[in-house]
Amino acid sequence: MQNIPEIENLIKLISKLPGLGPKSAKRIILKMINNRQELMKPLAQNLSEVYKNVIRCNICGTLKSNSSPCDNCENVTKNFNKICVVENISDQWAIENSSVFQGYFHILGGTLSNSNTQKKEDLLIDSLIERVKKNDIEEVILATSATVEGQTTAFYIQDSLKKTNIKVSKLAQGLPVGGEIESLDDGTLISAFKNRKGLNSGSESSIKPTPFISGTFEQPTDWSIHLTTYPKIPCALFFSS
Repeated sequence: MQNIPEIENLIKLISKLPGLGPKSAKRIILKMINNRQELMKPLAQNLSEVYKNVIRCNICGTLKSNSSPCDNCENVTKNFNKICVVENISDQWAIENSSVFQGYFHILGGTLSNSNTQKKEDLLIDSLIERVKKNDIEEVILATSATVEGQTTAFYIQDSLKKTNIKVSKLAQGLPVGGEIESLDDGTLISAFKNRKGLNSGSESSIKPTPFISGTFEQPTDWSIHLTTYPKIPCALFFSS
């Protein structure tokens, strides 16, 4: 391969993208070079526009344009009473694509952890509390991941919202839809057993075609970050109407 510095630098940059390595980067570059007008020029122009005009909202954490209000938290045509809290923008997009939730989003920008430089001040937790107080919010849904850091962050937010007297719920955990018992890891099985639900005849907990489980979210015994003592909190059905 010819030693062209511009190409080499581009390969290194594209290789840093998720799921791409040097070979994939080379194929992408060749495709763009062979389609300068159709691909390379408009791609370069759009990347430049995104770099200059798209930023992260300092209130809710989602992406917004410099030239318009945030469509998530500043759109006056929207009037919801629920906020779904997620760790990053890709989580927001996944939930939006499922069409399972109608409400506001709040993107933290990470999780609390003592294993990296992410601190409470770096997240938008204070902004979340202000949004709850300012708007007529009835429920905050904590959609953080089922990792130690995600659970630590969820409990910290729940404790921070105590004084607001609003409903705080969390995504249920357990058997995935279409999952087989033998393929599940121990952590998922433990969560599924702990969050099991009754099937009494005539009760609301009878078998229904829903991918979500309800249960109780227990306080863990040992975490890398132990900010305060958290009690048991009820874990409601995810996005129940």
